[in-house]
Amino acid sequence: MTAETVRCTDAETLADALWAAVTGRDEQAAVRTVCAAADAGADEETLLLDVVARVQHRVGVEWAAGRTSVAEEHAASAITDRVVAALAHRRAAAGGPGTRGRVTVACVDGEWHALPARLLAEVLVRRGWQVDFLGAHTPTQHLVAHVHQTNPVAVLLSASIPTHLPAAHKAVTAVQSLGVPVMVGGAAFGPGGRYARLIQADEWAPDARTAADRLAEGLTAPRTSRREQVDDLPHLADQEYTLVRNSRAELVRRALVALDERRPAMRSYSDAQRERTAEDLAHIVDFLAAALYADDAALFTTFVTWTADVLAARGVPARSLALGLSVLADQLYDFPRALAFLGEAAGALPASSP
Repeated sequence: MTAETVRCTDAETLADALWAAVTGRDEQAAVRTVCAAADAGADEETLLLDVVARVQHRVGVEWAAGRTSVAEEHAASAITDRVVAALAHRRAAAGGPGTRGRVTVACVDGEWHALPARLLAEVLVRRGWQVDFLGAHTPTQHLVAHVHQTNPVAVLLSASIPTHLPAAHKAVTAVQSLGVPVMVGGAAFGPGGRYARLIQADEWAPDARTAADRLAEGLTAPRTSRREQVDDLPHLADQEYTLVRNSRAELVRRALVALDERRPAMRSYSDAQRERTAEDLAHIVDFLAAALYADDAALFTTFVTWTADVLAARGVPARSLALGLSVLADQLYDFPRALAFLGEAAGALPASSP
């Protein structure tokens, strides 16, 4: 059975067919597969969440395992995005505007993974809402201006990476100050939505279906008293988050110098290798800063162990990561919370690490 001839409404079968088209870089076959299923009566919400989203998740898993290159991942993501667009055009041609109220769906400032928010927007449209989808990387000031102009019943914000928690917190606080409730979702908000509660979002949803259900139940308007981010997170008063975030470039520069001294083989690295090492260190600093913001060592440890798995899939030993944590700890000797987080993460690496 080819991808083009699949008409079955079974989500797993359709996902396999879409995967074959996506990995074969056959955009037309991918669009035909999903649209043909919709024409045959398949539920479009199921197609979006149990077929397209499943395939996109598999793309990410394959990349993390080192079986897919960055270019292949980008190509696959572009195709799934166009499949969603094809379903959106099909829906637009079939129905009128939503009647349940107006909502805004956006990604927080700095968040470029727009597909989860896009899928949510499409689900809400199919459930009768009028949706303003603002897309990826929506600066908070532009989000606030849009809310002023449109007065939605709710704003739904997406973030997939915990490093965007400060931006999410800023956006939540700003929108709530207008009296509009905010629901958040995405992996950035941690297991069970723990960071959503931390930043005092009005609601958190683990997936698009739950978000749509909770929106239908109605969100309570927030209190509009003015507050600052530090009011929600008193631990920020120690300035560790701010100092680590603001010294990111210098921390990476000093870490590279220290690595040259402690691992002489690095001196023979090519420019590309040194650039990749600098990028890896910058990611470590970013996630350390996010953990300091949330005051949660588990956030940083989860990132470090995930990074170790990704590096292992590419033949890079975990001891290289452990060394990076060590040189950063040497620079942050006056930062007790940061040192504790670095120590916990180092202790979670494989025992073979130095």
